[in-house]
Amino acid sequence: MIMHKKLVDGEWFKLSLIEQLANVGMDVERAIRWKKKGNEKYSKNSFYRVLELLDFIVADPKNRKRLKEVLRVRECFADYFLYENEYDFTDKFWQKYFFSFNYAAALKRCG
Repeated sequence: MIMHKKLVDGEWFKLSLIEQLANVGMDVERAIRWKKKGNEKYSKNSFYRVLELLDFIVADPKNRKRLKEVLRVRECFADYFLYENEYDFTDKFWQKYFFSFNYAAALKRCG
């Protein structure tokens, strides 16, 4: 099931990789916040939106040369969120990682 129907219609592919990752970061933040609040349903929904957006990044032809990092982020976030957290990531790590993309995207918007 596609959760970001609007993005599939081509809007997503107009965004730069930085803007795409900034969008992923917003859902990462939601997943973490809902998890902390104990709302498993909303937290998992946000988690699945993260995976969907990362899959959209992988599908975007302009990102071909950057797939290694994107796929690694996908693998590590899934491990962190659903499995054993084998790589010992923290909420703080994910928030800091994606904050840089949000910051860069905001700078781009401001010109």
